[in-house]
Amino acid sequence: MGGVVFLYTSGSWPLALIVLIASVMVPLGKLVALGYLLISVQSGSIKSNRERTRLFRMVEVIGCWSMLDVFVDTFTVALVQLQPLMSVRPGPGVVFFAAVVVLTMIAASTFDPRLIWDAETE
Repeated sequence: MGGVVFLYTSGSWPLALIVLIASVMVPLGKLVALGYLLISVQSGSIKSNRERTRLFRMVEVIGCWSMLDVFVDTFTVALVQLQPLMSVRPGPGVVFFAAVVVLTMIAASTFDPRLIWDAETE
């Protein structure tokens, strides 16, 4: 978020918006959606199975673009890496960022969508 704030205050608001959406909002949205799906499946709720299936499909479609945030960040670093004028050094957040990308990809691929409909057949 510090990079987004810096980009915005330095006048690069379009780039700040892209980084915010690709690196913060999309992974956070995937985590919230997967959490909701897991909780609703574990509780055995049979309401809104179609909506949950649509939500899962949307998470899968977004999952295809999971590496977009890595590309955006790499592209941003490449743009800013003009050593005499400015530079970018990765901080400890890089490890957590990479972990979120990998874990959300694994979580989305290991979730079995048949569990959404299993409570209805029991």
